[in-house]
Amino acid sequence: MCFPLCLWEMEKGNHSEATDFILSGLTDRPELQVPLFLVFLLIYGITLVGNGGMILLVTIDPRLHTPMYFFLRNLSFCDLCYSSVISPKMLLNFLAERKSISYTACTVQLSLCIVFTDVECLLLAVMAYDRYVAICNPLLYTVTMSRQLCNQLVAGVYAVGVLDSMIQTSLIFQLLFCSSNIINHFLCDVPPLLPLSCSDTRINEIVMFVLMCCITGSSFLTVLLSYVYIISTILQIRSAEGRRKAFSTCSFHLTAVVLFFGTVLFMYLRPPSSYSMDTDKVASVFYMVVIPMLNPLIYSLRNMEVKDALRKAMKKLLIKS
Repeated sequence: MCFPLCLWEMEKGNHSEATDFILSGLTDRPELQVPLFLVFLLIYGITLVGNGGMILLVTIDPRLHTPMYFFLRNLSFCDLCYSSVISPKMLLNFLAERKSISYTACTVQLSLCIVFTDVECLLLAVMAYDRYVAICNPLLYTVTMSRQLCNQLVAGVYAVGVLDSMIQTSLIFQLLFCSSNIINHFLCDVPPLLPLSCSDTRINEIVMFVLMCCITGSSFLTVLLSYVYIISTILQIRSAEGRRKAFSTCSFHLTAVVLFFGTVLFMYLRPPSSYSMDTDKVASVFYMVVIPMLNPLIYSLRNMEVKDALRKAMKKLLIKS
């Protein structure tokens, strides 16, 4: 039995039935809805303040107008958008009786999630290359990482994300969605949408796997090779102080890389026998909601340049007030 008719047929015919999905959310236990709402509201608030503050700080402080902070500002923008695509609807559904999302809103959320997942992944790879050039070829750093190249790298990252999104979104919504309209997740994503289709999804699965391998695999390989050369170069530095300073310039990025790629690899490389949608939800929450909150904290709490820029900005604000 279709739901209540196939969504594709509804779009073509003059039917009055609702064409929406129901998001099952993180849990169906009523007593946890309000506590989870408060927790994720706090996380979203910290994400907005942290990433918004990082964007503003890098923009207004001339000392942070370097390639590393240029990429960090773009990472903060990506995290801000990424979290804003997911968190508001998730928060609303914690308090709503009917956790529905329209067909159009589901399409938009899916497409934007794919874009910003790819951008986050590729930006971390670009930042790893930036650290490689800074540590392994410091004399050529300003020439190699020119403003033009930085702009081209960021534009390329977004172009790949948009192209991947267009391909996957167009394929997923050419399917017929029958039998059920309940998405066993807290957002519209490709894996939980595929089981709802009564069409053959093999092409979708193959395309998703190939694109994921190309984007995530190439990003991870870039990060891995960059850090092999970085660590090799650092170990060749004779003084302990020199090694410490060299490593400190990439320790923040390395922490962000471990968190993001560690979660992604856990999701996609674990054995099929151990796959669980509940586990997938928890992992998705971590890299889609929690990591965007942690990134600005990672890059600011122990980064002296960012802390100095923040103190300078606060002093200016206090003087003006």
